[in-house]
Amino acid sequence: MVSLTKQSNEKPLKANRNGRFAMIEQLLADGINYMFGNPGTVEQGFLDALKDYYPEFEYIFALQETIAVGAGDGYARATKKPTIVQLHSGVGLGNGIGMIYQAMRGHAPLVVLAGEAGICYDAMDAQMAADLVSMAKPVTKWSTRVVDPSSLLRVLRRAIKIAATPPMGPVFVSLPMDILDAPNCEEVVPTSFPVTRVAPEPDQLAKAATLLAAAKHPLIIMGDGVAFSDAQAELTDVAELIGAQVWGADSSEANMSATHPLFGGLLGHMFGDDSRRITSQADVILITGTYVFPEVFPALSGVFASSAKVIHIDLNTYEIAKNFPVDLGLLGDPKTSLSKLAIALESTLTPKQKQEASFRASRIAENKKRESTARLEADKAVRDSVPLHMTRFAEELAAHLPADAIIFDEAITNSPELCRYIPPTKLGQYYQTRGGSLGVGIPGAIGIKLANPDKTVVAFTGDGGSMYTIQALWTAAHHNIDAKFVICNNHSYQILKLNILHYWGEQEIPEHDYPSSFNLCNPNIDFAELARSLGVQAIRVEKPDQIAPAIQKALDHNGPFLIDLVLTNEIVGTNIGVKCGQ
Repeated sequence: MVSLTKQSNEKPLKANRNGRFAMIEQLLADGINYMFGNPGTVEQGFLDALKDYYPEFEYIFALQETIAVGAGDGYARATKKPTIVQLHSGVGLGNGIGMIYQAMRGHAPLVVLAGEAGICYDAMDAQMAADLVSMAKPVTKWSTRVVDPSSLLRVLRRAIKIAATPPMGPVFVSLPMDILDAPNCEEVVPTSFPVTRVAPEPDQLAKAATLLAAAKHPLIIMGDGVAFSDAQAELTDVAELIGAQVWGADSSEANMSATHPLFGGLLGHMFGDDSRRITSQADVILITGTYVFPEVFPALSGVFASSAKVIHIDLNTYEIAKNFPVDLGLLGDPKTSLSKLAIALESTLTPKQKQEASFRASRIAENKKRESTARLEADKAVRDSVPLHMTRFAEELAAHLPADAIIFDEAITNSPELCRYIPPTKLGQYYQTRGGSLGVGIPGAIGIKLANPDKTVVAFTGDGGSMYTIQALWTAAHHNIDAKFVICNNHSYQILKLNILHYWGEQEIPEHDYPSSFNLCNPNIDFAELARSLGVQAIRVEKPDQIAPAIQKALDHNGPFLIDLVLTNEIVGTNIGVKCGQ
């Protein structure tokens, strides 16, 4: 099924309209009002045309291409709609590819446009010539080049449709300058999108229900496909019906409320062995909205018990049984499919099975409460410590935030402590980093704030990660984007220290000093001063009594604000390496 609603009250075409104007008219017809970009010479005519459409269409100016993609990624995540990013030629595309990879792994519906000198120069192999389509292909769903002026809008609509069709993801369109300057008589019509609210056949859902109802140790593995489908409630219903603990894989949004007794947390990000300790205990596994598994070093075998039954429901058939066999692979939208699965379970579960599910759920809830209480008690021991721990800051921030505030969490090693006090509960109110590209925190929050102008947006990023995109603060100041930024400043790449400890253990290497390249000191970076130089008000926080006043000042400030939060770089159980003066 396809939505074929056409534009009403179509505006007459401009006299002598060329491609650069036609493009903007097409974007406006699709309800696209922002373009995130970094300008270049071959796009100058197109960018010059933007003034004719302001303020209906606004260019969000980034100082580097990575930032344009990162801000677009944040906006796309918040709106779940196709979002336009403009890059410049081969070098600009090269700068943005790392963040486009992030968008691909995170399924952000980006339409990335890059200008080039022109088709008439193809034979010259001139300065900045590059095969842009081939460059972009590995990190996009579709990569193409417009080669005829009469197909400009047709290609653009196809790109928008592909980006926004599940599984969503970035696409790339190369735009030669002579195509944009040529007369364009194409009709502007809204893009047509396929309807993907599909579900498996009833008999297949009945098979899934029978397997799940008979489980003694069921497990649900969910990911961001649940959020894209708005299926949090349906997922929770199924988990409660069968008494299954739910774990996230490739899960960066509140796919299930973290406060729900059946939410177990996130599976391992780095090492498959960490995930396998959980997944191998189940006798029936339901996977939905994710792939198996997204670790950097995944387990090659033994992730499920040999006798376990595996059910995978997803719109992305590529991911079903990609790495490990499944017993039942079903094409379906998570919201629609889980809703129907819950109905099937209601009629399948016997009274005895319902009683067993209730008992499992109670036992899981008791264990979770006990573990949570232990962590909170441990936090009290370091509450007044200097250098600070994230737990104290997160506790204070939770007390000051409005109920509908939005968090963008690129805190990495500090994320568990942050989530303990500001748990992800509602869809659209908590976003964690995904895809593996560092530096998404600041630009991502800029995009999210543009999508939610009336809500408080607070972004967390690390000192290391922030330096990949610190120029994004200028964009926030330039456009007066009222997001708040917290730098988790522990003077190190803390994640690398944790990972090398794991590596030393695997290789039976005695602990010794960390590589000096893991430490961000000599000289130390003054993030507050750096922010001010980019036009953003800032304050440095080093002691417990400075936390509450700094948070209040940030929230009261009309405009972007940064807190340089100096945290401990101690790793519990070790006493290794340079402490950068801590």
